[in-house]
Amino acid sequence: MNSGILTKREKEVFDLLVNNKTTKDIADILGISEKTVRNHISNTMQKLGVKGRAAAVVELIRLGEISL
Repeated sequence: MNSGILTKREKEVFDLLVNNKTTKDIADILGISEKTVRNHISNTMQKLGVKGRAAAVVELIRLGEISL
């Protein structure tokens, strides 16, 4: 199931998100805009069929896509 759901960039965004990084932190680290970070998060939530970042994180951990 690994690497099936997220793009490389979406995985990078969520890996940073679970490490307590803000949208701005993630944008700075990855060299992209905050809007792009939010788009990656939105796209991921849509793929997973969940509402909210926390639900997305829980689901991605359950699926083995990311770890804490």
